[in-house]
Amino acid sequence: MKFEGKVALITGAGAGIGRAIALRFAKEGAKVMVADCNRSPYSGGEATVKMIMEAGGEASFVFTDVSKAADAENMVKATIETYGKIDILVNNARIWMCKPLTEVSEEEWDTLMSINLKGVFLGSKYAIPEMAARGGGVIINLSSMAGYVGAALASVYCASKGGVLLLTKAMAAELRPLNIRVNALNPGIIDDGMGQQLLKEYEAYDLVFGIPNLADRIIEMQGRLGTPEDVANAALFLASDEAAFITGHGLSVDGGAVAI
Repeated sequence: MKFEGKVALITGAGAGIGRAIALRFAKEGAKVMVADCNRSPYSGGEATVKMIMEAGGEASFVFTDVSKAADAENMVKATIETYGKIDILVNNARIWMCKPLTEVSEEEWDTLMSINLKGVFLGSKYAIPEMAARGGGVIINLSSMAGYVGAALASVYCASKGGVLLLTKAMAAELRPLNIRVNALNPGIIDDGMGQQLLKEYEAYDLVFGIPNLADRIIEMQGRLGTPEDVANAALFLASDEAAFITGHGLSVDGGAVAI
């Protein structure tokens, strides 16, 4: 197993991509700390822990709002107290917004940025010293194809994901002497809760902006909707020893959408 003896801390692991990464890493032998702001035993972080344990893996849950420094510090502390180290950090927690820029409130801007971008900063800030003290580690940040290309009605989301991508590259340069690799994943439209919300909202805005079949055109660019497992497999590679010479990279998982 690729990750036997490794410890992975994954934010936003209560559903979708985060859950798929947690399950995939656990299958490869990692001990997983599931960090999420949804503690539901049926649909949130605790449910992910249950799924891992039922499959024979090892996992724990820590309630975390990644936009709050105290929570980010606590999730790292809880991981160290439970498993003794952090080998892999996946900054996955994020939210989506579909709205004309002129209709976005200052509060909405701050909320999205605090989760999507500040959350990556805070999670990394507290995990890096622990990784460095134990010889290094791997950080994977969830960006998006929206970090490369603009998308109508998603200006704030695009800004946050562009920030994540450049933060990833800067972190990679800064942390290389500490033997910490940092890469980003850039998914396209994924068939999970967020992806379905995105498509539904774009379909609704078609009526307002007169852009026919926009959702269908997005899917056509990718060939199909991606799956959370597609992203989890890419995360598995970037976190593994097979990617030992890869850092500062943004790996697209989008069916070639940004190549068109």
